[in-house]
Amino acid sequence: MEKWKKIKCLALDVDGVLTDGHIFQGLNGQWCRNFYIRDGMGLVLLKERGYKLALITSSLSDDIRDRAKKLKIDHVFDNVSNKAEAFKKLLQDSGLQPDEIAYMGDDIIDLPVLEQVGISLAPADAHIKVKNAVEIVTAASGGRGAVREVCDTLLEQGAL
Repeated sequence: MEKWKKIKCLALDVDGVLTDGHIFQGLNGQWCRNFYIRDGMGLVLLKERGYKLALITSSLSDDIRDRAKKLKIDHVFDNVSNKAEAFKKLLQDSGLQPDEIAYMGDDIIDLPVLEQVGISLAPADAHIKVKNAVEIVTAASGGRGAVREVCDTLLEQGAL
């Protein structure tokens, strides 16, 4: 539990973590995702406690940017092809050290970041290689409460 006390930032992938991985095209032609309201509340509670929040996603979509703005996410890296490079930029922009960041990812594109952080996490329905590589696999699936589990643990175990 000592590792949780070092964490100052929760960084997340989007598709498959903040969402269940399904996307659909709306009538206006834009891609749309379902975000789980309880995950959002967990992020709001972390912000209120003083945690920084970050998104690192390969997607580029207005619905992600709108959700990030609504939740007051501190750092948003979208349209990312190399998540390790985005993580390096997060470290530069935030002034944080890798062991001060927890990261949740669900697919193999997330592995380079998961290998560097203080606490590595995956939702229950993550790719098997990711689940085998992380320290913690949540009971809930992506887009169905996995992020809230992490938020609740940070609120209970963290130092901020």
